[in-house]
Amino acid sequence: MAQKEASVAELTKNFEDSTAVLLTEYRGLTVAQLKELRNSIRQDAEYAVVKNTLTKIAANNAGISTLDEDLKGPSAIAFVHGDPVAVAKGLRAFAKAHPLLVIKGGVFDGNPLTADEVNKLADLESREVLLAKLAGAMKASLFGAAYLFNAPLSKAVRTVDALREKQESAA
Repeated sequence: MAQKEASVAELTKNFEDSTAVLLTEYRGLTVAQLKELRNSIRQDAEYAVVKNTLTKIAANNAGISTLDEDLKGPSAIAFVHGDPVAVAKGLRAFAKAHPLLVIKGGVFDGNPLTADEVNKLADLESREVLLAKLAGAMKASLFGAAYLFNAPLSKAVRTVDALREKQESAA
């Protein structure tokens, strides 16, 4: 009994500490395949095989009741602590290579996700790509602003040079 309470407490903490939780069914996958999947998403998530009844209790303790219906069959959860897009991409890529892995749904920022929405999340660009695009846009706008500030100065310099040349040629 104490071991179950400890498991529920640990799962509850995982739910509370995660930016997203992605639920899968792994029926038919080998231990080696599960290890491969864990390694592929390790940088951004912890992938754990869970007991459905304990997971329901833990999720409800963390204020999440939307997974209750999907917690059937052999379940495993990716507790995301990094980039949710990268984890969704990793799960989808693994599911394409190993059709026995089924993405059931999840929770992102407290909002429920269907399996289709997890796939849409996987279609997004990663955080790094979005930040790089933002940095590029900011750099371009800063360059444009610097050009605008310098343009009147260079125009004034050219006008003064033209006036000086005109005075020199008139004298």
